[in-house]
Amino acid sequence: MSLDWAAIDRWLMGEAWVGSQIEQHLTALCRQIGPRWSSSEGERQAVAYIRERMVEYALTDARLEDFPLDTWEHGLAEASLVESDRQIDLLPFLFCPAVDLRGPILDLGFGMPHELEAVRERLPGAVAVVNLAAEPFTEPKPLSDRLQDLRAGDAVAAVVVERKSGRRMEYHSATDWRTAGELDHPLPAVITSREDGAHLRALAASGHSLAINVSSRAYRATGTNTVADLPGAKWPDEWIVIGAHHDTVPNSPGGNDNASGTTVVLETARVLSLLQQERGIGPGCSIRFVTFGAEEQALQGSYAYVERHHSSGPLPRFALNLDELAAGPMKGVVLNFPHLRPLIQRTLDTLSDGLQCHVLAQLDASSDWFPFARRGIPSAMPWRWRFVGRHPDADFHHEPGDTADKVRPSELREYVGLLARLLLRLSHLPLAEWPADPLRVDDIEARLKEELGTVPRTM
Repeated sequence: MSLDWAAIDRWLMGEAWVGSQIEQHLTALCRQIGPRWSSSEGERQAVAYIRERMVEYALTDARLEDFPLDTWEHGLAEASLVESDRQIDLLPFLFCPAVDLRGPILDLGFGMPHELEAVRERLPGAVAVVNLAAEPFTEPKPLSDRLQDLRAGDAVAAVVVERKSGRRMEYHSATDWRTAGELDHPLPAVITSREDGAHLRALAASGHSLAINVSSRAYRATGTNTVADLPGAKWPDEWIVIGAHHDTVPNSPGGNDNASGTTVVLETARVLSLLQQERGIGPGCSIRFVTFGAEEQALQGSYAYVERHHSSGPLPRFALNLDELAAGPMKGVVLNFPHLRPLIQRTLDTLSDGLQCHVLAQLDASSDWFPFARRGIPSAMPWRWRFVGRHPDADFHHEPGDTADKVRPSELREYVGLLARLLLRLSHLPLAEWPADPLRVDDIEARLKEELGTVPRTM
């Protein structure tokens, strides 16, 4: 049967806008449930809500998939100047170990090798103050590597200075997730506000010391992914996957990061399923809709999903990951590997929206596409904020201010319509049009090893 793509496009875009349930999802996830740290009660409520919507939308085999989780929590986290007891803004890095320590404050700028060398004799036992941002005009060095250098120099802790102003602080990770998702800290690391970071630097030259106290524990728990399918009529055993993480960092309602992505997964599922119900037009190959737990905990949910479903046997044709969509409109698709670029660009061109396909120069471990890429599955994310055009008022993610009002529902409607059109077209491509997958896991691991120590290019 020949498909009338113009009529299908009108229907999908119309339903994405007029029938939208985006505000309902944002209200449930951000306002009613709130923070959704994986393994928490908030996550349990979120996955129940997501599965209920999957069932409501008549997806097949909507289910929850639990996985073992290495998780963490913190209680008291404070810092003060030893000489005056003045409190210093502080937030522990995710998975920061419990510490109770003090040491002389040492200003290390950006924590680059030339800065460490200049104060190497003073580094043992010091509390090192370093910028979160990379040093301008130099080859950037990952923060995780800079923290490793501080440990090698016997610093007792790192106080990392936040980039944002107004005493805002975000949770950050101290490890490089390209190294198999390692969680162990090179040394105790905490974040302080830009304002208190400047204050600490002003005191460093006069020999002041800082006391840091963090109460925390690491433990085993259970995280959860949600999964549901829209079976294909032509090639039911061939798959396209679209997913997003539903979890948040502690104390954040996660509007931008990542109720935006979760909402678009649900809405894309809704409009495609409704198209099949009302117009009898379904996908050619099967489409799977997934939301991942524990993205904020070294991608443990997506690793568990890939291990469970793709450790052996045929791999999906394509996996699309949605993350922080509130930060900007869709400009196209960015791939981890180049071999699908011509096919994806040709398909985008049929949408007539000026969307472009690009390929990252390095593999990016900052979101849930990475475990797919590591397995050799062609994976992608929408091209949006990470490149150009981020909305200034959407510069929120790992903090309490990442609320539902940071999300632009009209832009999410556009994402839903565009992605539904893209995925449906891809699902109907004859299998012979898909290029042979040249990816070998050994080659990918070798590439990752070469790229360690670099910062993925995003421009």
